[in-house]
Amino acid sequence: GCEIKPSATVHRPNLQIAGRHFDDNKLFTLVMTDPDAPSPSEPNMREWLHWIVTDIPGAADASQGREIVPYMGPRPPIGIHRYVFVAFRQQDPMVMMMAPQVRHNFSTRAFAAQYGLGLPVAAVYFNAQK
Repeated sequence: GCEIKPSATVHRPNLQIAGRHFDDNKLFTLVMTDPDAPSPSEPNMREWLHWIVTDIPGAADASQGREIVPYMGPRPPIGIHRYVFVAFRQQDPMVMMMAPQVRHNFSTRAFAAQYGLGLPVAAVYFNAQK
């Protein structure tokens, strides 16, 4: 991962699900979290949920999906934080998916298990600090 200034991440990123295994006939879910909240030395709010988009068609931009949790840009209070994007292949459209009540203490692993998403098909991260 590279370092990106928080000021460059205020607006929702333009992310595309693309590649040899990501064709138009498949749907994907994208999750963005901060595993270092509120600080890397005491991440007791791990993971902080920044964004969930479901039903993203393969080879399409995330804006073509259904935003379940609105994008919240990084605002790291202390230290260097990692911001992680994880993509999952869906078996079916996510008709019944509900947004979590809170953003803190989110678990990408539990979320994937709850909705039968299996293992991630892609992941990337960047670092940011105040």
